[in-house]
Amino acid sequence: MNLGQATLHIGKNGLNSGILETLKTCFKDREAMKIVLLKAAGHTKENVREIAEKIKGELGNKFTYKIVGFTIFLKKWRKAKR
Repeated sequence: MNLGQATLHIGKNGLNSGILETLKTCFKDREAMKIVLLKAAGHTKENVREIAEKIKGELGNKFTYKIVGFTIFLKKWRKAKR
């Protein structure tokens, strides 16, 4: 079952283990996620890229991301990307 895209907001607590577990469980049913960084999470371009890299490193090579502004779009592929 494919439910499409869901949205997750990262706030003042930043990226923690709870958010990573939520992402892992959401990707069991979905193929894409939209993660929005709120101002309280540290609103800099470098911070967005660091968080995206941490998420991709935690989830594995089957995932890619695209950054638009302060939003990270994650996509799950069937095969691992090189």
